[in-house]
Amino acid sequence: MFREKIKVLDCTIRDGGLMNNHQFDDRFVRAVYKALSEAGVDYMEIGYKNSKKLFSPDKFGKWKFCDDNDILKIIDGIESNTKISIMVDVDRVDIDDVKPAGESPVSMIRVASYVQDIDKAIFLVNHFAEKGYETTVNIMAISRALDNELNEALHQLEEECKAQVIYIVDSFGALYQETTEFLVKKFKSILKTKEVGMHAHNNQQLAFCNTIEAIIHNANFMDATIYGIGRAAGNCPLELLIGFLKNPKFDIRPILDVISNEFIPLSSQLESGYIIPYAISGMFNEHPKAAMALRQSDKKENYREFYESIVSASMD
Repeated sequence: MFREKIKVLDCTIRDGGLMNNHQFDDRFVRAVYKALSEAGVDYMEIGYKNSKKLFSPDKFGKWKFCDDNDILKIIDGIESNTKISIMVDVDRVDIDDVKPAGESPVSMIRVASYVQDIDKAIFLVNHFAEKGYETTVNIMAISRALDNELNEALHQLEEECKAQVIYIVDSFGALYQETTEFLVKKFKSILKTKEVGMHAHNNQQLAFCNTIEAIIHNANFMDATIYGIGRAAGNCPLELLIGFLKNPKFDIRPILDVISNEFIPLSSQLESGYIIPYAISGMFNEHPKAAMALRQSDKKENYREFYESIVSASMD
């Protein structure tokens, strides 16, 4: 499946941080960056650029805020062609906190937005593009987007937005191959001057499958995470994606090493990946927050009761 235009963005620290309030220590983050650099991965998304006025640094780790000095400590002394990316949520960033690209270790800023907030996303992207950053718009919860709203948003992005890439984000892990094909073709038919990206969650064990489907239909920017770590059921596993792409610039061996040395020990402390409650939330196209809450309760393995509660809620 070698196609030179395909770019791989690893969001292990950013998406995985949603499971531990972004409190990965510097040693771990540096090990991830080193492995990605040696593996030839194109981008590493190291976290969010969220406002400290909205989120307390006492509760969240540094990768919720991604200060430039903290990033510089991670990448210092490591020879790398892997670019650093950060994510910005609509309404959760102080744009004045973002320095011009020439003064920052960050190369790409990705703006996460629901379809109804595309106006705000375009404003942010154009602002960051003028500061010299590569930019994307990530359309979240796309499985809930109404078709007419999505069409309108895509036309607006094509006509008004400076982002180089527009991402399909399967936030709830609800998509199947047919819907992935439909969405990629829709994006490609409207976005004539932009690349299409895919960010898949693994609630129904389809993240890798849907990523392949997006590639088949000529999406060229792919998100993945090491060992599939990420919010709730996690994401498309980076090691599987690299194995599939057959691109000689990628080397899977450093990823296998960091899984053995860092992620296997981490898995005993941080739960992420396919489990039944996350599968149920994916089946019903629901946000996994209820399933995540279940996993913190004394009924964490009561799958049928959880299923019945989701069925009842969907019928209300």
